[in-house]
Amino acid sequence: MWTVRGALFLALGGFAAFYVYTWLSTIRGGPQRAQAPTALQSGIGFVTNFFDTLGIGSFATTTSFYKLWKLVPDQVIPGTLNVGHTLPTMTQAFIYMSIIKVDMTTLVLMIGASVLGAWLGADHVARWSRRKVQVGMGCCLLAAAALMLSAQLGLTPGGGVSLGLGGVKLAAGLAGNFVLGALMSLGIGLYAPCLILVSLLGMAPTTAFPIMMGSCAFLMPIGSATFIRKNSYSLQAALGLALGGVPAVLIAAFIVKSLPLDYVRWLVVIVVVYTATAMLRSAHLERNARISPPASPAST
Repeated sequence: MWTVRGALFLALGGFAAFYVYTWLSTIRGGPQRAQAPTALQSGIGFVTNFFDTLGIGSFATTTSFYKLWKLVPDQVIPGTLNVGHTLPTMTQAFIYMSIIKVDMTTLVLMIGASVLGAWLGADHVARWSRRKVQVGMGCCLLAAAALMLSAQLGLTPGGGVSLGLGGVKLAAGLAGNFVLGALMSLGIGLYAPCLILVSLLGMAPTTAFPIMMGSCAFLMPIGSATFIRKNSYSLQAALGLALGGVPAVLIAAFIVKSLPLDYVRWLVVIVVVYTATAMLRSAHLERNARISPPASPAST
């Protein structure tokens, strides 16, 4: 007998097949030549997805690594994050939707809202200029850092015990997840804001895991297909995230399971603020370079 959870898993498998087929067919005939990722690129995939599985989030930390070591051009960071983290996130979704209790109607509707937001957002972000991406990511990273900081300081609500939503709260949750899905297209992770969203609505904080992972697992193939089609990502870096990320998820979920992450979260806040500042500084410098008048030719 079919269950909602079983149908959700079947649909997720279909999305995974669609994503892999789209990516492989583009790799074979696309403009970027497939190259094996470097040890550093795969290592970034391992570290960021390991901590993502334990609740830290992977987008902001990956962006920080890329910006710090100048591994990926700023304008293709959003696409690289979405394309590369898709398979590890799908792995997380299968795990967390299996072991954590949540109202299935709420889960399915929240996933649908985030997918719609990502579908509408990715097409716009893939066409953005380098400077617009820098400004957008810089502002959103600062917002993400503020959310992380508020959680660390205990300024956000601890949540309730409800496993689902209804009525006005459900409508608010769907609207919120729609916006968070759109922001995923800009390379802004969904975990921290999703945790705060479900807590504000009175849900148990643990429900953020299946909602967040499930939302990302369904929306990322949709957004990634747009970035892949428009060649708005780094193929080698994305391969590193995928190849390093999947085993990291399995190790974190089934072997490590939990760690004292308080100090790590403080470090992430600091790194994210630094990265956001660097993004905005780069955008400011590029703007000044464009509006500066050309130097006068030297007189003879």
